[in-house]
Amino acid sequence: MNKSTKIHLFSLLLQLSMRIINGKFKGRRFSPPTNITARPTTDFAKESLFNVITNNYFDLQGITALDLFSGTGSISFEFVSRGCSNVTAIEMSEKHLAFIKKTASELKITNLRTSRIDVFRFLKGCSQKYDIIFADPPYQLDSLKTLPDLVFELSLLTEGGLFVLEHGSSNSFSNHPHFVEHRSYGNVHFSFFIKKSQNLQLS
Repeated sequence: MNKSTKIHLFSLLLQLSMRIINGKFKGRRFSPPTNITARPTTDFAKESLFNVITNNYFDLQGITALDLFSGTGSISFEFVSRGCSNVTAIEMSEKHLAFIKKTASELKITNLRTSRIDVFRFLKGCSQKYDIIFADPPYQLDSLKTLPDLVFELSLLTEGGLFVLEHGSSNSFSNHPHFVEHRSYGNVHFSFFIKKSQNLQLS
């Protein structure tokens, strides 16, 4: 194998691996099994997302987080690494959940709870409130557009809590009463919603 081929293969492995951007586990990489079909949020979009959260909303230290459609657990591990006190990951795929549990065990994480259940069923039966909720459903999911309404109708956020929805370019939530801003990074779009009556000054 020549040098250029090795470099190309190494580049491909980096693209397939999952990196924790910041916090306690900063720089740690994990490679999901090839049979995992999740579409992880790109490193660039994830880093940009967490910059927006920590610069415009709140410090993640000591708060509670819910990660819906968790996939490989990339967002959950970022929450844990950055100091969230309790993180819950909801994922229907048994393979994906097994990878999350394996990675959590390798990192000796004790404050990450996982549950294999349909997201909408979980939300309707959930009695806990969270400081931040992140959802990364399949972009083609018809019920994706109902998620903001569900989160607020079911009162799943604490006062001042934040809901972040990742979605494709075909969705717009600017008319939602709790919508505060939209960010896009390539093909990745994030809409931010907040449980707060007063307007936020966003940079």
